[in-house]
Amino acid sequence: MVLDFVLRPVGEHDLPGLRHLADVIQDGLTTLPPEDSALEDRINQSLRAFDRRIKKAGSDHYLFVLEEVGSGAVVGTSAIIARVGGFDPFYTYEVRRERLVHQSLGIDHELDVLHLKLDHKGPSEVCTLSLRPEFRRAGRGVLLSLSRFLFMACFPQRFDERVIAELRGFTNEAGASPFWEAIGRHFFAQSFAQADFQSGIGQKDFIRDLMPKYPIYTATLPEEAQAVIGRVHRDAEPALKILLSQGFERTNEVDIFDAGPLVTASRSSIKAVQESQFGEIATVSEPHDRSFYLVGHAALNFRACLAPMEINIDKTVIISERTAEILEVAVGDRLIFLALPTRNL
Repeated sequence: MVLDFVLRPVGEHDLPGLRHLADVIQDGLTTLPPEDSALEDRINQSLRAFDRRIKKAGSDHYLFVLEEVGSGAVVGTSAIIARVGGFDPFYTYEVRRERLVHQSLGIDHELDVLHLKLDHKGPSEVCTLSLRPEFRRAGRGVLLSLSRFLFMACFPQRFDERVIAELRGFTNEAGASPFWEAIGRHFFAQSFAQADFQSGIGQKDFIRDLMPKYPIYTATLPEEAQAVIGRVHRDAEPALKILLSQGFERTNEVDIFDAGPLVTASRSSIKAVQESQFGEIATVSEPHDRSFYLVGHAALNFRACLAPMEINIDKTVIISERTAEILEVAVGDRLIFLALPTRNL
């Protein structure tokens, strides 16, 4: 049932659920490390981010969980970093096309070159999108991904105008990253998983000290490493598809560890931000119109779900008692909503 799931801000009581989710995610997720103290830090960072006194984009981390209504089980997460960089440097490889010419030998060709890039005051980032495999259906991935953009539409002053997403890079059947094996393994005295975990918990000094500073010509890398530059992890393919459908575009930057792609969009041009609408709840009763929407409470105690809703001529809305209960709203509260094609449910 669509109304059996709600997206909400993470709470202190969610630590066991987050740990279980982190444990079952195949190949791991940098921003959701399977370690209690790291997850506690993520929760505390998010609790601070929802402070009403925040008026502009900073280093705030907003973490949301997808809860199964009734059981209370945490089955997924998604997050927003208001601004990458700052006290937590943001590293990428910028892939530049460079031309090499020697006229007397008749040589004129182009090569891709990796340049290490450091951003201290960057854009907002949507991240930490994860969903337990057995729940990947019935629009739940859409709920996890697009709800973040509704929250950003409610509080645009808290976020940068530019938004990015860094997708997990390709790993083989053994869980190894060909890109890491070609570059990172030679500079770090640890495995890909260990380096990824350390970066994920914000300990990035080792990158500054150990990562090669000079440009790397991709032609010098093994073919299997060259082939995965900008290639997404199989589990991240649905997330990439959603982002591209929302107006995100690929960039010439990739992750420094696994070469996963980085995509970007202007916040105001994201499809969900452009097409979302606001409306006050006029009535709590069963809607006659059974059209489904992505519906959220337009407040810092943001909650969102997929639900039927009816829009009145005056732009007020009618929602069911079930929807009101799930969103914890009442008549007079302000909602943000987005019409969804039936194929997404």
